[in-house]
Formats: sequence, C-alpha cells, structure tokens
Amino acid sequence: MCPIWRLLVLLSLLSVPSALHKQPWRGLAKAHMDSKPALARIIAQGLMKHNAEGRIQNLRLMDSLNASGQTAPGMVGWLISGMSLQHQQESSANITNIQLDYGGIRMSFHKEWFSANILLEFDIDLRLPFNIKIIKTHACMNLAVEFWLEKDEFGRRHLVIGNCSVEPSSIYTTVLTEDISPKMKHFLRNFRGNLAKVIPHLVESQVCPLIGEILRQLDVKLLKSLMEQASAHKRNQL
Repeated sequence: MCPIWRLLVLLSLLSVPSALHKQPWRGLAKAHMDSKPALARIIAQGLMKHNAEGRIQNLRLMDSLNASGQTAPGMVGWLISGMSLQHQQESSANITNIQLDYGGIRMSFHKEWFSANILLEFDIDLRLPFNIKIIKTHACMNLAVEFWLEKDEFGRRHLVIGNCSVEPSSIYTTVLTEDISPKMKHFLRNFRGNLAKVIPHLVESQVCPLIGEILRQLDVKLLKSLMEQASAHKRNQL
C-alpha cells in the first residue's frame, strides 16, 4: 500500500467517533469499516450475541397452540379443545433447524429514518398422540422493524423505535413429511393456518426487544453518522 493510501486509511480510522470504544461487544469497529451497511452488521452481531436463534427455538409453541385451540377454526379447534390433558401433554410442537439470515439483513434509509428487514426460517416437528409419525413443517417469514431519530424540546436527538412486526404477506408454511392420510392432510391445512396466526407474535416477542436493546446501546451521534454514511453510499450507487 503506497504512503498516501496509508495516510487516508489512518485518517478515516481516527474520524470514527470515540463512542465505538464504549460498546458492550467486540467487532463494532470492524463493522463500521465493513463493505456491507454497518448498521446491518451491528444488528447481526447483536442478535448472535444475544442468541436470538436459541430464544426462538425455545418458544413454547404447543402451549400457544393449545391456548388458541378454543378459537381455532375447523378440525384444529375441535382436535385441540377435545384432547384430554394427558393427550395434550403427550403432544409436542418443537422448533428446529432455525436460521436467521444474518448476512442478508436489508436496510433502507431516508434522512434520519431507517428500517431493517430480517428473513428467518425454521422447521416445526409436530408429534400427536394418535399418530406415531413426526410431521415436519417448514415455516419462513420476514421481520420488518423501523427506527428514527427525533429531536426533543432542547434539540437533542434520541432514538425512537417504531413498528416491529412480521409482515403477514411474507409468512409461508409447507408440510415436508410425505405419505400423509387424507384426514391428516385436512388437519394439517388448518394447522398451518393456525401457525400463521400464532408464530408471528411469538417471534416478535423475542426478536423485537433484542433489536431495540442493540440499537439503544449505540451512541446517537454514531448512529446518525452511520445513517449518513449509508445514505451517501446509496446516492453514490445511483
């Protein structure tokens, strides 16, 4: 590397706000210089640090399905509400093979507003007392979260967390298990519809607070700087 480029790199590193040294986990300095949007990298690192995948995998999905059984449509409602307590305890719905697309977090910026879109997918292993076969269902969805910087009465900026939710149109479930009886197919069709109502709220309850906690730990000046850099990078690509 020629001397002039070494000097430019050194100056760029010195211009990074000192707030980077106050962060609770390592790697933010590297994230700031990463070719990907720095905020996407920071969110990904924070979700990994807080074990977001493990939290989702430990969700008590069957309890939520049982709680919604009284209002579930068709065969799902009849089956869950008609089960004895013992049969409900013998049933299970476990989340496995969860994948958050850390490397594919998409960011959008507009002045002091920004949003993040995170794709996640996982399998659900369903075990029922009247069926010895474990039925595997695959689910995928997109979580969208928005934030912006807002000035208070003294002109100081602070972070505001807006909507954080699974986009309804992004929810997709499919049954992976083959050789299912016609009666079970009817049950699973209703079961998938019930999953689409239950899972988004469970995922939001785990991921949204984590994203808020991650970004609240950033210095507001650093956050504004990262947003300006991302916006400038986007303009240069046009």
